[in-house]
Amino acid sequence: MAALSGSELASRFVSKALEMGFSDVAVLVEDVSRVMVKFANSQPSVVQRWDISVASLYLSKNKRLYTGSVVLDRLRDLDKLLHEISYVVDRVSESELYAPLPEPGKKAGGFSFVDTRVVESMKDPSRLAELVLEASAREHKVDFTAGKVDLWLRRKHLATSTGALLEEESTGVEVYVRSFKEDGSGQWGFSSRSLDEKKIEETALKASELAHESRGRSPVEPGVYDVILSPLVFSQLLNVVAWMSTGLSVLTGTSIFADKRPGEQVASPLLTVWDAPRDEKLPHSTGFDDEALETYNKPIIEKGVLKNILHNSKTAAKLNAKPTGNAGWVSPRAWNLVVEGGDYKFDELVSEVKRGVFITNNWYTRLQNYVEGVFSTIARDAIFLVESGRIVKPLERLRIADKLPNILKNVAGLTRDTYDIMWWEVRIPTRAPYALIRNVNITKHFV
Repeated sequence: MAALSGSELASRFVSKALEMGFSDVAVLVEDVSRVMVKFANSQPSVVQRWDISVASLYLSKNKRLYTGSVVLDRLRDLDKLLHEISYVVDRVSESELYAPLPEPGKKAGGFSFVDTRVVESMKDPSRLAELVLEASAREHKVDFTAGKVDLWLRRKHLATSTGALLEEESTGVEVYVRSFKEDGSGQWGFSSRSLDEKKIEETALKASELAHESRGRSPVEPGVYDVILSPLVFSQLLNVVAWMSTGLSVLTGTSIFADKRPGEQVASPLLTVWDAPRDEKLPHSTGFDDEALETYNKPIIEKGVLKNILHNSKTAAKLNAKPTGNAGWVSPRAWNLVVEGGDYKFDELVSEVKRGVFITNNWYTRLQNYVEGVFSTIARDAIFLVESGRIVKPLERLRIADKLPNILKNVAGLTRDTYDIMWWEVRIPTRAPYALIRNVNITKHFV
C-alpha cells in the first residue's frame, strides 16, 4: 500500500477529529527541503541539508483550544494522537479569544512559485558560495568574510473542517554576507523567491565596500542627530512595527497602535508600508492564510495614516473587525513588507544632512515600553558621521535610544531604490529604501 501524501494525511486527521467530537480542526503540513552553506574566514565552513515534514495542528472543543506540531509520521497513528490531544483539551479553560474557523475564501488557492534554478543549485550550492567569496575579495581585499547562502523548496498543504483543501509550492533564497578589514566591518543581505546571481554578487560587493570604508573608527558624542538608516536597519524597525500592527498585539497592550484607530495619522506622509503576501518576488508570499482565507495586499500605513490592523478570525471578532487574510492560529502576522520608495538618490539623501549619522546595520532591538514604543537598538558594522551633506568618517558602535512613533513621524526622505532584505534580525521579508529620519536620540554603546 502506497504511503499517504501530506494532503491525504491532513484530510484523514480532520475527518477523524470531527468524528471524535472536535468542532474546529485545521492541519497545516509543510514539507521542506533546505540547503545552507555557511562560510567563515573566507571559506565554506559547513554545508547542511534538511528534509523535514511537520504537521501543525489546530483543534477546538467547547471553546477550548489546542495548537501544536508533530512530525508527519505521527498523523499515521490517528487514534493515539487524537486521544492524547483530547486528554489535554478536556482539562484546559475556555479561551477568551475563541471564534469558529471561517468559511474558506472563494478565491483562496495556491500561490506556487518554483524557480528551477534554486532547485538545481540545492544539489551543489558550492558555486554560489564561491561567487560570494570571490566577489567579496574582488575590489577590496578584506581580511575575511562570513555569512551564509540558504536555499529551500517548500510545499504546504492545508486541510480544515470548513472544507478547505489547499496546496502550494515555492522556492526561496536568503543570503547575507559580513566582511571584515582591520577594525572595519560591513554587512548586506538579499532574499527572493528566485535565484539572482547578480544580486548575490552585489550583496558580497556591498559588504566588502562597507568594511573597507569603515576602517579607522572614531567615537561619537551622544546627542540628537539626523540619521540615515540603511534598508537593513529600516527593515528591522519596521518588522517591529508590523508585529505591533497585529490584532493580538493591540489586544494585549503591546502595541504603539493600542490606542489608535485606522484613519489616524501615525507617521510621516512620506511613509507607506504594505503587507504584501501577493508579491511573488518576496519569500513569504502565499495565496492563503492558516484559516484558509485568501490573502491580499493591503497597506498597514498609507501616506502616514494607519490603514489596517492585521487580523485572524479571533482578533477580528474581539475587535469588531474582519479577518484580513493574515491568520496564524494564535496571532496574526504580516507576510511580506513593502515600503514605497521616495524621490531621492542616495547621494541626494546624504546631501540633506547637515550633521548626522549613517547607520548600515543593527541588532539587539529591545523595547522598554510597548505602548509608547520606547526602544533601543545597537548599531553595528559600518557607521558614519555625516557633515554638510558629506560622509566624512567612520564611527564606533553606538545605540539608538528613542521611540518608534518618533521614528515613523520623523521620516524626512526615502530613496527611489529599494532592496529585498531578510536575515536573522529581519524575519519578515522586507523591501525597503534608505530612510532619512530627523532628530533621533543617539547614545554611546557600552560593552
